[in-house]
Amino acid sequence: MRAEGDLIYSEAGTASPKVARFSATHGFEGAEFLAGIPGTVGGALAMNAGCYGSETWDVVARVQTISRAGKLSERGPDEFEIGYRHTALRRARLGEDEWFVAAWFRFRAGDQKVARKRIKDLLAMRLATQPLELPNAGSVFRNPPGDHAARLIEAAGLKGRDIGGARISEKHANFIVNPKGRARASDIEALIKLARDTVMSRFGIELVPEIRIVGEPA
Repeated sequence: MRAEGDLIYSEAGTASPKVARFSATHGFEGAEFLAGIPGTVGGALAMNAGCYGSETWDVVARVQTISRAGKLSERGPDEFEIGYRHTALRRARLGEDEWFVAAWFRFRAGDQKVARKRIKDLLAMRLATQPLELPNAGSVFRNPPGDHAARLIEAAGLKGRDIGGARISEKHANFIVNPKGRARASDIEALIKLARDTVMSRFGIELVPEIRIVGEPA
């Protein structure tokens, strides 16, 4: 990471919370929400990750990408289709994928103490409401329009339900935890299917996974 005038530059492999702390240290405000995103800058860009009312692409000035052929490009937000937990390059054609290498963020000038306090408050809120003390992959489902996935899963009576070594968290129903470190991918995927099927059956609402499953079905 580095400060470049009124921008903060970060490579894609940097942990998002580090960007929040680095920005605060350099006298910027507006990056604090990144402290609540447990992933990298590249992942935050790819999913338009967000929390507490802010999303990653709200603060992106431009990005650097690399193509399958190894070509580096700098692109602005207007070159992407950006939505809720969704980012896609406009006019991309089959076989012309690009991956994020880095980003330049634009935050507002502010008070370092104020920014650091907000980071501390947001992290305390996360610890109080999410099962961060147990292994997990973050929020499992996107929130349906006008509702919350956690509320629907809890209302369906699935809080605490377990399959194999995996469990739907009692603290936050949109998290699947691995309390004893024994869960298999198939256990987690079975709970995802159970939650989707039950919520659809009970409320007629389709839960869309926010996490991405890579590889062959377990």
